[in-house]
Amino acid sequence: MDLARIEELLNLEPPSDVRYREILRRARRAEGLDPEDAAMLLLGASDSRRDAALFSAAREVKRALYGKRIVLFAPLYISNLCSNKCLYCAFRRDNDSLERRKLGLEEIRGETRALISMGHKRVLLEAGEDLAAAPMDYVLDAIEAIYDTHVGRNGIRRINVNVAATSVDNYERLRAAGIGTYQLFQETYHRPTYEAVHIEGPKSDYDYHLGAMDRAVTAGIDDYGIGVLFGLYDYRYETLALLAHAEYMRETHGIGPHTISVPRLQSAPGTEFEAPHPLSDDELKKVVAVLRLAAPYTGLILSTRESAQMRDELVNLGISQMSAASMTEIGGYGKGEKHSGQFDTHDHRSLDECVRDIVSREGIPSFCTGCYRKHRTGSRFMEMVEAGEIRDLCLPNAILTLAEYVEDYGSDDTRRAFERRVPEWLGEIPDERVRAATTSALAEIESGVRDVYL
Repeated sequence: MDLARIEELLNLEPPSDVRYREILRRARRAEGLDPEDAAMLLLGASDSRRDAALFSAAREVKRALYGKRIVLFAPLYISNLCSNKCLYCAFRRDNDSLERRKLGLEEIRGETRALISMGHKRVLLEAGEDLAAAPMDYVLDAIEAIYDTHVGRNGIRRINVNVAATSVDNYERLRAAGIGTYQLFQETYHRPTYEAVHIEGPKSDYDYHLGAMDRAVTAGIDDYGIGVLFGLYDYRYETLALLAHAEYMRETHGIGPHTISVPRLQSAPGTEFEAPHPLSDDELKKVVAVLRLAAPYTGLILSTRESAQMRDELVNLGISQMSAASMTEIGGYGKGEKHSGQFDTHDHRSLDECVRDIVSREGIPSFCTGCYRKHRTGSRFMEMVEAGEIRDLCLPNAILTLAEYVEDYGSDDTRRAFERRVPEWLGEIPDERVRAATTSALAEIESGVRDVYL
């Protein structure tokens, strides 16, 4: 991965209006952008005309490849024990104000039951890095406990995992446990900044951390997610570094990232660390739009670090997955504990409120996990997205999983909003046979059948 090239790109002259429009014209073909074109979009001075054109192109590409669906999930923190000293993180080992907790297996089942009872179908398992107190065996036991937990006829259908960089052997064990996506953020690709904020602990090794995805893919994990913590360094450098990492992985392993996450540094309990390079709302919008155009095959993830209003806006610019009703506290779902969170959240809507708000804006909340179980993962998923085929599966599966949610957990207002939209959504399914199958599956769900997907 040629990170030195990024500095060269950022020193180029900003594009003329003619070149800027030409880059967007090509971007609308949803074939991605080369590093220089992406740099030109980031270097181009923001003004109302350029921003409107950039955002319009991003909306067009997202709608063409993913349709209206927005995948929803929730993080599940099982431990805040950590041996690292990362200046920006509440979990850092020298934060004496944090109550340290590691959930037992029965507590994990309790958290899972709480999430299922909200209506969630997929979770992102997260844990601090403490190899002695919370080793891989503990993570694997937690995965088994989550999958084995049910509330009535419902359960968690897919666990994505965000745990510390580890060995090929451990990644093989994660794959065998049936995880979906393995997610890990580099936090910052700028080595001097990385070394300045990761003081001690296993995570302080820049190269080992950076090589995690190589080891994960070598172990057979073909869905992986990358990201940075925006605010640690220049957002333009970080955005191009994400794209460089994606390009390197695709060229080396034949698989680009399944997801890219765009968290902004937020305040955290027990830390006074402030972002050296704070990212404005307008800059975050630009990052999301450029990533959508430059890596169209990749799902873009947004967390509840952002406000409800900001999340609503970013969904229109390229975000395709987001957490909902999140708790970053250990034990936060089952007991509502609020003393051990990793960072502060700013969207406090319930899952039902999130679902209803998305429907009201003509989106389709999706709890689908069908691609994992139909082996539409890795390079196959990428190829289907780039060919414009995944959208035609996402639409019916989003409708079906939303119907399950409405039947089992939705409020009356959410049910009414869903029922008003269904005829319109069915009419947007282009293949008559798929439309008929979806209509038939909706009737099955209404009669009590669950986990129906195409």
